[in-house]
Amino acid sequence: MTLVRATERPGGRAGGPARRPEPRPKDHGAWFLVLPALIPILLLSVGPLLYGLVLAFTDAQSGRTRATQWVGTLNFQDLLHDTLFWESFRIGLLWAVGVTVPHFLLALGLALLLDQNLRFRRLARALAIVPWAMPEVVVGIMWRLFYHSDAGILNETLRDLGLGDGRDWLSGLATALPAVVLVGVWAGMPQTTVALLAGLQNTPRELHEAAALDGAGAWRRFRTVTWPALKPVALAITALNLIWNLNSFALVYVLTGGGPGGRTRLPMLFAYEEAFRYGQFGYAAAMGCVLVAVVSVLLAVHLVSRLKGEE
Repeated sequence: MTLVRATERPGGRAGGPARRPEPRPKDHGAWFLVLPALIPILLLSVGPLLYGLVLAFTDAQSGRTRATQWVGTLNFQDLLHDTLFWESFRIGLLWAVGVTVPHFLLALGLALLLDQNLRFRRLARALAIVPWAMPEVVVGIMWRLFYHSDAGILNETLRDLGLGDGRDWLSGLATALPAVVLVGVWAGMPQTTVALLAGLQNTPRELHEAAALDGAGAWRRFRTVTWPALKPVALAITALNLIWNLNSFALVYVLTGGGPGGRTRLPMLFAYEEAFRYGQFGYAAAMGCVLVAVVSVLLAVHLVSRLKGEE
């Protein structure tokens, strides 16, 4: 008599049908962990953004006794013919590029210096991020005192050196924008320095040592070893800085308020004036929508370039 041994089937009894794996219960409790961070974003970012989008298609004004009416794309049509808005947009681009490019180059040099094995390196790194830790309002007030026409340090130094009686840097038509750009470079450089320094520290030291053994000089090591490893970080922080600078408000508002004669009136300052000085909420919301669209295009271009680079 032949004994037939029952075969073991995975997940079931001998000879019986295989048991299907039980479905994993959904962890609904994870949403409660996300809500503390999600609710402020919805209330303070997404909600006002959607409300501003709706407001851009209305004739909302401050102090009106009649109801707000839907005007469609009328505000956007007016923007197309508003030379003051496009002038502020041109100034905003000059400001964004004028701040982003110099402070990236200076931050790159400072990051390379702080990456060296120098004395008091930790102290120097701590001091390098001090401007980043200061609020923009404080930075603006400090630099206004620095540029002061009568008691400012800059003009006092120029008088002591016999280079003139000084000038009102923030009120001059030719000097206001360069003076503000200089403040923007000083205030934004630490953040870029920290990002580039982190990228430099992730570069393998063995590559530098191998290049040095092959006789490569400092410039060649930077071009063939340092920059290829640092390029993704550099592109990311430059794109973000360009977007942040295009949306600048507080620093320029404290320094000049958009003057003199609109020479430092950035797009966000122009929208602020239309909304809270002249009460044109619908028109200002349309300006905000245009700025959001420009920023979205810049983000899309950056993300597409990053994805192509990774492929």
